Amino acid sequence: MERIDIDRVIEMAWEDRTPFEAIEIQFGLSESETIKLMRSELKRNSFNLWRKRVNSGVSQKHLMKRSTDMKRFKCSMQKTISMNKISKR
Repeated sequence: MERIDIDRVIEMAWEDRTPFEAIEIQFGLSESETIKLMRSELKRNSFNLWRKRVNSGVSQKHLMKRSTDMKRFKCSMQKTISMNKISKR
């Protein structure tokens, strides 16, 4: 995996509204593989903070735990994603 892809996975993993399933669709990384990547790329304290946030209920990282009114995982201000580059207005 290229550095730019790793950086994007980390960015997506930190976003509360981006589910693990979206990371798997885009990059082919399962939840456990994403966790391994985060563990290897982040400092220990940053990783611990991320895991605490994901498991706290604040984050919507798991589709099964989401409320039914949340049907998308991208910001309404965000334009389409093309080749993993996000175009913002």
